[in-house]
Amino acid sequence: MAASPAYQENLPTSPGWLNKGDNAWQMTAATLVGLQSMPGLVILYASIVKKKWAVNSAFMALYAFAAVLICWVLVAYRMAFGDQLLPFWGKGAPALGQKYLIGRAKVPESTHYYKNSHVVESQMEQPFFPMASLVYFQFTFAAITMILLAGSVLGRMNIKAWMAFVPLWLIFSYTVGAFSLWGGGFLYHWGVIDYSGGYVIHLSSGIAGFTAAYWVGPRIKSDRERFPPNNVLLMLAGSGLLWMGWSGFNGGAPYAANVASSIAVLNTNICAATSLLVWTTLDVIFFGKPSVIGAVQGMMTGLVCITPGAGLVQSWAAIVMGILSGSIPWVTMMILHKKSSLLQKVDDTLGVFHTHAVAGLLGGLLTGLFAEPALCRLLLPVTNSRGAFYGGSGGVQFLKQLVAALFVIGWNIVSTTIILLVIQIFIPLRMPNEQLEIGDDAAHGEEAYALWGDGEKYDPTRHGSLNTGTTGVSPYVNGARGVTINL
Repeated sequence: MAASPAYQENLPTSPGWLNKGDNAWQMTAATLVGLQSMPGLVILYASIVKKKWAVNSAFMALYAFAAVLICWVLVAYRMAFGDQLLPFWGKGAPALGQKYLIGRAKVPESTHYYKNSHVVESQMEQPFFPMASLVYFQFTFAAITMILLAGSVLGRMNIKAWMAFVPLWLIFSYTVGAFSLWGGGFLYHWGVIDYSGGYVIHLSSGIAGFTAAYWVGPRIKSDRERFPPNNVLLMLAGSGLLWMGWSGFNGGAPYAANVASSIAVLNTNICAATSLLVWTTLDVIFFGKPSVIGAVQGMMTGLVCITPGAGLVQSWAAIVMGILSGSIPWVTMMILHKKSSLLQKVDDTLGVFHTHAVAGLLGGLLTGLFAEPALCRLLLPVTNSRGAFYGGSGGVQFLKQLVAALFVIGWNIVSTTIILLVIQIFIPLRMPNEQLEIGDDAAHGEEAYALWGDGEKYDPTRHGSLNTGTTGVSPYVNGARGVTINL
């Protein structure tokens, strides 16, 4: 019996450079990352917010996922991974033609030369799978960055303003960080380490989200004072998809099913588990009981912190990073947040600044300390890369990590501000207060549940009598637990 064409060698669908195992893993990893957003963060956002904002929060994530994909293939992918236009930006062009997509994947500007020399130190990155796999894999990273940013402005941003903001921020902010650190830009060639997005994704989404929250303005007073999750169990389901999907997030970063990807997957889960346990322990010590939302926050900070060094640090270092990611963002969220007038003024709905900006910055700096030389040699274009813990040039590496963080922070503050101020000329950034009182019913004409509750326009023919004698207690205010409001 003749073999199926799919398994015959030297056919157009199986060129000599194709490694079917790497390609299969890359598409699997991309799917895992995609599942983190859709349905992972869609479910998480819909469940962690107040009932009247469940539909709106889910839709912001769903819309971003779709809009980012179309903008990505039309222009943004090659701004992030194409030919250089500026030291921090690629030339925008479509990634849609079959000749482009079926050829071997490559990152054009990634050929690395020895300092002050024309001698090649590291060859151009050319994974053993087609460009189509790389385009889709990197799309899922761009999409989740946009959706994480949304967590800062849930519960009040005008949905039409959000629809305009998504493509503009993708093009003018995300692509800059991606090209600079991953696509062969100046930070890549300088030797800054960002294994899988501690800076490109988490620091940028946290800073941009905080900036957007400032310009959009706060939620109404009643929502800031009492914003309980409407479904804790579904929130955990979304969190579980996020955690398990992170194996694709960090495991797919080497562009191969190799030793580095295995190390990265193990370290990712070790750090997340450690961080969750530390955060929960601190909750018990200071508040007397473990918080489910707190455990989710700790899981998140652990996943974020390990990301910039997942395949480059030893597993004992992943535990250390988990201890620090479960404690330092806890301190900034639970203690410093209440003492800082700026953090109190800016209404960051889900505390994205703490869980992503703080944890992402922490991870990038800790990578500058703990990046292990032998693991660095497996992946990095600059020889002799190492963390400061291992001596040699490690101290310089730590300074590079710090400078890169300052660039990402500065670019995101400026670009996000300009984008929102331009949008504001045409579309109000914040919904009017009368609509904010109602929520989903005003924004979409739809309700999350078929039961009447706060926010929905009251209709006595459908809802019966109004009972105002209820009492609620919320342990979270403005994304940070520790202030209890009795209503």
